[in-house]
Amino acid sequence: MFDVIVVGARVAGSPTAMLLARQGHRVLVVDRARFPSDVISTHLLHVPAVAILRRWGLLERVLASGTPPYEYFRMDFGEFAIHAPAPAVDGVQHPRCVRRTVLDKILVDAAAEASAEVREGFTVDGLVVEDGAVVGIHGRDRTGAQVVERARIVVGADGLRSTVAREVGAEPYGATPSLTATYYAYYRGVAAGGGEIYSRGDRAVVVFPTNDELACVFVSCPTKDFAEFRTDVEGQYAAAIDRVPELAARVRAGERVERMRATADLPNFFRTSHGPGWALVGDAGYHKDPCLAAGIMDAFMCAETLAVAIHSGLSGERDMDESLAGYVAHRDAWFTPYLDLTTRLAAMEPPRPEQVALLAAIAADPAESTRYIGALQGSTPIGEYLSPGNIGRIMARAGQ
Repeated sequence: MFDVIVVGARVAGSPTAMLLARQGHRVLVVDRARFPSDVISTHLLHVPAVAILRRWGLLERVLASGTPPYEYFRMDFGEFAIHAPAPAVDGVQHPRCVRRTVLDKILVDAAAEASAEVREGFTVDGLVVEDGAVVGIHGRDRTGAQVVERARIVVGADGLRSTVAREVGAEPYGATPSLTATYYAYYRGVAAGGGEIYSRGDRAVVVFPTNDELACVFVSCPTKDFAEFRTDVEGQYAAAIDRVPELAARVRAGERVERMRATADLPNFFRTSHGPGWALVGDAGYHKDPCLAAGIMDAFMCAETLAVAIHSGLSGERDMDESLAGYVAHRDAWFTPYLDLTTRLAAMEPPRPEQVALLAAIAADPAESTRYIGALQGSTPIGEYLSPGNIGRIMARAGQ
């Protein structure tokens, strides 16, 4: 009998398991994958996520993997560009982009070192439910043997298509259908000194340097264009990059080292994320388009909040249902403005004149550019940054 079973061992599940095991709880974490293994991802660790890794005692392992520090972000809109370093958080200055083969293995190992039991190659077929409450899981281990395990609470950290969410009937809310599709590949000889984001109307091109002196080069298009894009992936991908001539020259001079990958069904939603004997974390409970590249950071933040809530419930400090409701309320209050911003950006609609004027004013002011990047990475609440008073201050400084 476990205190907690966590289904899913990647960037939401392993931290949740690790934090609860460090509190002395008996934790089982299972995943159908074996580690190290890859997964579709933007890979980016915004500065708050890097600060969280340092707080967990894991940052040195990530740095030892050779992931490069980002000296700046460049958000290029064609006529002007916001180019600035990210603001520091808790003494941490630089974002990092970490291959998931590296990051997920570090997190899984940390959960095991905290005394969580980790079972890789484990497929969860369903939940054990008694008297209306979830009390465990049933599935198959790596040998195919049928297994039943019981716990006081089961956490679904198993992603967008969560088995736990499906089994408990967790309903989405605040939902917007998928807005973009993305293709990406890894290149050698393309990376610069930071993250590059090029907005070119109905296409976005992103370059994120990562491990092994590689860069991940993304091209995104509106979902309505996905069917056409698929008829000539290489041609469409190259045509989008050609809209940025300097980058296109670097890509042509570079070497693609891995196959092209694609993401298409990327809905935006919250899900009901707690009930009798269960909770959801990470993409299982809150998912959005990757245009802000904040998924890993969001998963870390939610894992910390959920671990505190579960510990409070297990220890008797608070009623478990009340504690989990507090976790969800906190999550939704913090992330709703980011979900709203994401859906606006992912729509790839032409910006209104006042939006163009605001971005141009930010681009013309180096200090303001850094503050803007801080708002996008979450070190300044986005609602606060985009408030009418703050926008008025920016435009007044720009003489508009």
